[in-house]
Amino acid sequence: MDYRQHDVSEELKPFVKCFWSLEAPASPQSEKQRIVPDGCMEMIFHYGDLYQQFYEDGRNIIQPRCFVFGQITSPLEIAPTGVSGIIAARFHPDGFIPFTSLPIQQMENKAVPLKDLFGDDTDDFEKRVCAASSSEERIKYISDFLIARLQTIEAAHRITKTSIETLLQSKGQINLDELAGQLQVNRRQLERKFSAAIGLSPKQFSKVIRLQATLKMLEQKKFTSLTSLAYENGYYDQAHFIKDFKEFTGVSPKEFYAGHLQMSALFAAAG
Repeated sequence: MDYRQHDVSEELKPFVKCFWSLEAPASPQSEKQRIVPDGCMEMIFHYGDLYQQFYEDGRNIIQPRCFVFGQITSPLEIAPTGVSGIIAARFHPDGFIPFTSLPIQQMENKAVPLKDLFGDDTDDFEKRVCAASSSEERIKYISDFLIARLQTIEAAHRITKTSIETLLQSKGQINLDELAGQLQVNRRQLERKFSAAIGLSPKQFSKVIRLQATLKMLEQKKFTSLTSLAYENGYYDQAHFIKDFKEFTGVSPKEFYAGHLQMSALFAAAG
């Protein structure tokens, strides 16, 4: 038996934990292997003979040739039906979410064929992976497929939706590196997808959210001074506060507070 783990490209590292391959000759007595939950989903390709899968309730099935296995919540057993030849991508616990519109919960304890996840256009992709002459070539095909999926509007929407929720919860007081780290995505990738979907960069959106929170405090008079208001809302200093404030309102915080307080209802309405 030859089991190996393989490196992941930088662009996929936020999503894919590793690639692995397994090759083994046919055994006269195919031994069952017990699989237990580890919190990770996998995209698996059988370029050798297929595997049989056994459930605790006594059922058994032949696994598809190419599929994604959802989260496992109870142990199951598998066994080869002949010569083993497998290449697989093991995702981080939340790494597969950006690649599919199918609710992850519906995949629980299931080997879902790629066609059910991505449509009929996966036929050629599956054939290329299974016909490849090396693990490196197979990994390249799989990586290219996954990266292309990340570039779809749907994938971008999923990433930006989570980004927006995080920015809203932090009231814009989170820098881009922190945000990218929390979401386990590359910073440049996050900026590109966010801007394409929202029309603002994450930094711009953060500034807007921070201003909204500031204006709400102004409207509700929940501050002791403009200086304390600035620091409470994450501005570095007064100059930073004034610059950002004027960028979106056209006036300084002092001018706004002195004669334009009624404007805050308009700005803060969405908050």
